Amino acid sequence: VICLIGTVWALLELPQSLLRQFLKLILSTRYRMDVRGINNVPWEGPVLLVGNHISYIDWALLQMASPRPIRFVIRRQSFEKWYVRLFLTQMNVIDLDPTNPEQAMSQANEALKRREAVAIFPEITISRTGNVNRFRLDYSTALSGVPETTLVPFYVQGLWGSSYSMSSAGYRDRIHKAGDRSVSVAFGEPLPVGSSTVAVKNKVQELSITAWETYIRTLRPLASSWIRTARRVKSAPSVFSADGNHFSGTSMAAAVLAFGKMIEKKTIGEKRIAILVPPTAPGIISNLACLIKAKTVINLNYSSPVSTMNYCCEQAGVKTIIAARAFVDKLTEKGLDLTPLLENYNILYMEDLKAELSKFSLIRHFIRARILPGWWIEFCDFKKVSMDDVASILFSSGSEGLPKGVELTHFNLMGNIKQCMSVLNPGADDVMLGVLPLFHAFGFSITSMMCIVEGVPVVAYPDPTDAKMIGRLCAEFKVTIMVGTGTFLRMWGTNRFVHPLMFASVRAVWAGAEKIREEVRTLYRNKFQKEIYEGFGTTETTPVAAVNTLDTLMEDFLTVQQGNKPGTVGAPLPGTQFRIVDPDTMQELPIGEDGLILIGGAQIMRGYLNDPERTAQVIVIFDGRRWYKTGDKGHVDEDGFLTIVDRYSRFAKIGGEMVSLGSIEFKISESMVLDGVDFCAVAVPDEIKGERVALLFSGEEAAEDEVREKIKSLNFPPLMQPSLFFKVEDLPKLGSGKSDFVKSKVLAVELQNQRNK
Repeated sequence: VICLIGTVWALLELPQSLLRQFLKLILSTRYRMDVRGINNVPWEGPVLLVGNHISYIDWALLQMASPRPIRFVIRRQSFEKWYVRLFLTQMNVIDLDPTNPEQAMSQANEALKRREAVAIFPEITISRTGNVNRFRLDYSTALSGVPETTLVPFYVQGLWGSSYSMSSAGYRDRIHKAGDRSVSVAFGEPLPVGSSTVAVKNKVQELSITAWETYIRTLRPLASSWIRTARRVKSAPSVFSADGNHFSGTSMAAAVLAFGKMIEKKTIGEKRIAILVPPTAPGIISNLACLIKAKTVINLNYSSPVSTMNYCCEQAGVKTIIAARAFVDKLTEKGLDLTPLLENYNILYMEDLKAELSKFSLIRHFIRARILPGWWIEFCDFKKVSMDDVASILFSSGSEGLPKGVELTHFNLMGNIKQCMSVLNPGADDVMLGVLPLFHAFGFSITSMMCIVEGVPVVAYPDPTDAKMIGRLCAEFKVTIMVGTGTFLRMWGTNRFVHPLMFASVRAVWAGAEKIREEVRTLYRNKFQKEIYEGFGTTETTPVAAVNTLDTLMEDFLTVQQGNKPGTVGAPLPGTQFRIVDPDTMQELPIGEDGLILIGGAQIMRGYLNDPERTAQVIVIFDGRRWYKTGDKGHVDEDGFLTIVDRYSRFAKIGGEMVSLGSIEFKISESMVLDGVDFCAVAVPDEIKGERVALLFSGEEAAEDEVREKIKSLNFPPLMQPSLFFKVEDLPKLGSGKSDFVKSKVLAVELQNQRNK
C-alpha cells in the first residue's frame, strides 16, 4: 500500500514533460510504433488535431507521436479506469459532455488562443465497427477567433483488436495470440481552417491508406503468416469438408508441407503453376503447397470454355496444371472437353500425388508441424519471397470481354485480409461458409486465404448451386458468416429444401459481385430473419473495397452507430478511400454527385499481366498515391457510403441520351413485379435511335406477354422502357454466379435478328 501511494504521489508530482516520457516508456514495451507525416505538425503556434477514435488510449499514442504537448478533448468514458484517470488529470484534458459540447469547445478555443496544441475526436464515441464513422461533433466554436490555427488531420492504426478497443472478444483474442503489436500514427498535410467536417473526415479516411500501408509492411507474406497460425491453431478445426475429411491446423500444415515438397520436385524451374481444383480442402492445400515454394498460383476458371482456360495458361507461361482427377471427370460428364488442356500441359493429379506419399512421410510432417516453431519450419521448408512478389494471378471474370490477368502481390493479399478481418470482427465461435470458387477473387482471397491465415474455420464445398447441401452444411457446422453473390443467395433462399432453421446460426450474410435485388433482401428478411450486407470490390482490388456492417448501439443505449445503409455498397474499408471524379477531366466532384469511382488503398493490384499499356489506362496517380479507375459510375454520401449507379459500359445510347441498364434492372427489382423471375437488361442495335433496351428473362411460369404488361405497368420514362422481351431457358452466367453481359447481349442480338426475319 505504501509503495502504491508513493507511486501515485510521484506521478502526480511529475511535470508533464517527464510524464510524457514515462507514458512512452510504458507503452513502448507493448507496442511498436511508426509515425508518418510528423513534419506536418508545427512546433509552435495554435494547432487543432482532428482524427479517428478507435480505442480508449488513442490520446496516449498521439502524445507519444507528437513533438509537443497536446491538450485532449475527451469524453468522460476515458476516465473510467483509475490509472487512466491519473494520467489524463495530470495532462490537463478537457472533459467533453456530448449533451453540451459547447463548454468543451470554449475551453479548446481558449487553449488555441494560448497557442497550444489541441486534439479532438469528432466521432465523439469510440468506433464499434473498426472504421471511421460520422463526425458528429461541431468544432467550429473551437476555431472561432483563431484564424491562424493549423488544422491537421491524423489517423491512428493498430489499436482495433486491442483490449482498449470495442472489438469482439474473439477478435481481440486472435490479435493477442498472433502477437500483432504494430501501431502507426499518420499526420496529414494541414487543411484550410474553414474545411467542413465532411471534407476533414474524407481526408482522415484517405490518410488511413498511409497508416495501413505502413502497418502492412510489418507483416509476413501469405504462407509465412499461415504457418504461424497453423502452429497456433494446432488441433482446432481449420477446414470442414462435406465428405468428413476435415483438417485441423496441424493436419493442414502436414499435408501442405508434404505436397509442397513433391510439387517442387516435379516443377523445377517453374515459377507459375495453374490449379484446376474446386474450393475444397485439396484446393486450399494445392494453393498453399505452391505458395510455400515461392510459386505464383493461377486458379483456372472451369466455368469458362477450354479455349479461355488455355488462353490464360498461355498468357501466364504455365507449363504444369495441378488438378483433381475426380473433378476433371465430373467436368467431362457435364460436357466440357478438357482434352486441349490435358494434352498440352503437364498434369499433376492430386490423387496421384497422394498415392505417392508414404504414411511415414505424412506422420513425420505431422509431428514436425505439431512440435516445431513456425520460423523453423519456414526456414527448412519454405522458399523466400518478399511482400512485393506476385502471389496469385487471378484472371478477371470477363463479363465485358477477354479475361485480364490481375497480378496480386503478398502485400495486396495480406493487406486486404487484415482490412476485411477488422470489419468482419469475427468472434471465437465464428465459422465461415466457403463455396465461392478459387478462381473468384473473393473465393481465393477471403473465404479461403483469409480464413486459414487468420484461424477462422471454413466450411469448404465445391458446388455453390447445391442449395440443399449448403443448407445442411450450415446447420451441421454452425456456420455464422455466409458470403455469396446475389444469384447464389437467391438460389439458396428460394430452394424448398432449405429450411429457415438451417440458417439459424448465421449472424451475418454478406453479398457482392452484383447488385442485390430487393426481392432477395425481402426473401432473407421474411424467411430467415437475416439482413444482407452488401459490399463492393473488383478483382483489381484483391477484391474488397467497401462493405456494409452491422449497426451497433452506443454506450447511451439510445444512439445507433450506423454500419449499414441498404441500397449502398457500404463505407470504404479501413485503409481504403474513394474519389468520385469527372471521367473526362479527372477533377474531383462534390459529395453526392455521380461520377467515375476511383479506389485507393493497399489492395490495389500491381498491374495486368504482360500488359503495361492497359495497366496505365486504369491506374492514375494523385499526390504520389495510386488509384484504380473502376469503370463504375456512382457517388458517396456525407458519411462516406458508396452508391453505384452502373458501369459506364452498361449504358444504352438511345436517341443521343444515355440510359443506365442497371437502373432499369433495379427499378424492376424494387417493384417486385417479376418476383421469382431471373432477368437482365441489355442494349441492342436500332436503326432509328441507335440502340434500344431488350429484357432477357427466364422462369417456368413467366410468359412474354405477361412480363411485357407488368413492365408497362411500372410507368417507366419512355427512354427506360424495354422495347424487346425475350424468354430464354437460362440466362448466361459467369462462374461467380453474376450475369454474363457479353453473352447476354450476343444472345439478345441473335434473338432480335431471328424475330426480324
